[in-house]
Amino acid sequence: MEKIHLLQQKLPAGLDCAVITSAPNRHYLTGFASSNGTLVVARDAAFFFTDSRYTTAARQAIRGAQVIEESGNRLENLKAFLHERGYRCIAFEAAHTSVEQYHALKKALGDFSLDFSGETDRLLLHTLRRKKSAEEVEKIKAAQRITDACFAHICTFIREGMREKDIQLEMDFYMLSHGADALSFETIVASGENGAKPHAVPGDRRVKKGDFITMDFGAVVDFYHSDMTRTVALGEPSAEMVQVYNTVLFAQNAAIAAAKSGVSCKQVDAVARDIIKNAGYGAYFGHGTGHGVGVEIHEQPCFNTTSADVFEAGDVVTVEPGIYLPERFGVRIEDMLYLAGETPVNLTESEKKLIVL
Repeated sequence: MEKIHLLQQKLPAGLDCAVITSAPNRHYLTGFASSNGTLVVARDAAFFFTDSRYTTAARQAIRGAQVIEESGNRLENLKAFLHERGYRCIAFEAAHTSVEQYHALKKALGDFSLDFSGETDRLLLHTLRRKKSAEEVEKIKAAQRITDACFAHICTFIREGMREKDIQLEMDFYMLSHGADALSFETIVASGENGAKPHAVPGDRRVKKGDFITMDFGAVVDFYHSDMTRTVALGEPSAEMVQVYNTVLFAQNAAIAAAKSGVSCKQVDAVARDIIKNAGYGAYFGHGTGHGVGVEIHEQPCFNTTSADVFEAGDVVTVEPGIYLPERFGVRIEDMLYLAGETPVNLTESEKKLIVL
């Protein structure tokens, strides 16, 4: 079923239409990527407004919405269209509306009833985008296959004396030259003491014997993302490094085993967090255990201490606990899971036992 039709079916009562302007939601609903566009979705019709740069391509790509070429002032065009169609109660994406945009909309559309309650965001993020179709999962799998292949390649590439930047560039080139449309995010390569920074930026530090090297990376295929983290040792690690690594691996595997249909996401997070805490490293695991992945790298649901979500069929999520010892080293291990039935399928195939290069 077309995603626009799904939104039409679930449009909240009392609303005449939803106006979608954010790039991720526009692409999710239409399958069409552009730097400019406004999607208006009513119960019985949908319209995609864009400029002359995109109209031909949009008409070829979009199903379920009439493509209308526009020029001039976007808000004035929108106001005239809403009047013409008789749409009075209009929902906007509160999560994607800045204060400046809000005031501009209120000024231009002051005689309409404007809904910034966030209901449209919740509907898109928590209901529609969260549950992945078989087609969406195949795109994520394709992205993850590239990511797995990249890890196998980089393990043969890394040598003592290379900069973190050198490793990052090789990973990026490999993914982009082996089928990735783009990178999921800026690849993280963090060695030695930099590994204690969960989102370290690859720099000029040269890897050396005795380092842990943490790599967090992903590929995009047809706008769907993959996400994976592995930590490897360059040369023989210390006993403490092995202990920390095995603690993270044990926590990750336990969280994966706990992630079953109907289990609260907070509970999955607690499984990993309690293992790390009981091992004496609770103060060194500050982020959530995982997050949803799709047309954006961070989606719903989330495995963290405050989540009210329940793990449900259709979810694609990461499981990525870590331990980060300041000024010393860090370890993170991350897989992606897809829940189709009672228990999830692990979409990540790369080795998780400690690899010593």
